[in-house]
Amino acid sequence: MNVAILDFHPPEPSARELMELALAPHMLIGMPHLTPTGLSETWAMKELGHRHWLMLARHLGMENADFRTPDGGEAYAAICATSLEHANFDAVRANDVLTIRSALSPVSRTQVSTGHRLFVRGNLIGEVELISTFVCRMREGDNYSIARVPLPGLTAAAEDNALARTAALLRAGTLETHFGLPANPAKALRGYRFEPDASQEFNGAGLFYFAEFQALTDRALGRWFPELSQVSRREIFFSGNIRAGEAVRVELMGLSPDRRQACCRLRREEDGKVIGKAFMEWQADELMPA
Repeated sequence: MNVAILDFHPPEPSARELMELALAPHMLIGMPHLTPTGLSETWAMKELGHRHWLMLARHLGMENADFRTPDGGEAYAAICATSLEHANFDAVRANDVLTIRSALSPVSRTQVSTGHRLFVRGNLIGEVELISTFVCRMREGDNYSIARVPLPGLTAAAEDNALARTAALLRAGTLETHFGLPANPAKALRGYRFEPDASQEFNGAGLFYFAEFQALTDRALGRWFPELSQVSRREIFFSGNIRAGEAVRVELMGLSPDRRQACCRLRREEDGKVIGKAFMEWQADELMPA
């Protein structure tokens, strides 16, 4: 008896279908997602950044996240501010199921916000907000020439966005204090130099990846305060980028008397421009050593 064997291959899913799968709310946690102390904040920010872009593409009715300027040039939804609150990432272990509940809200014709609530075993372990702005390079391949561009289909939200408002005040230099610390101190308390690698800290668009700002800040804080634990609250505001091969300095700009709050800025060494500011807070039982 002859048996006919059918070599059947299901059709490859479309990018739109894969976007929906990537936005599934439940994830099984394993080694790629963890550090020795729990869920990796850097991994979480990369994952939520990916979801942010996919949610934006879905919101705009796109088949994939290939954003374009009105004249057809490449555009990017660049993260310009992030917020992390109620972080309890050390509660996460291998084989836990991480649940991510997300929502999108336009902020303006160039900015959009996504909010993400993270749960493990029914417990909230963190709330994250990401705000992106559409940008393009005014000069091909030059990360210094990044400029904002409007994107058709976005309208301003009816309600004020607190994180976007803080970012605007910080850019204007009119924000006096944040996290109880001076927002624009002139003198750095200490500094840490780092040389990002294009194959490690840059993303597919050739930009120094937003999640690496947070990771670099943690590296500096870990050197200055070795016993430092996971922050419970963090906000980062981005104001520039670097070219491949350039060095970055992380500078400690403020530290509260009780050592519960700290402020750092990231400055590119090439021309001294500040490309990011980070504000951190620790719970009372997670203080830095005196």
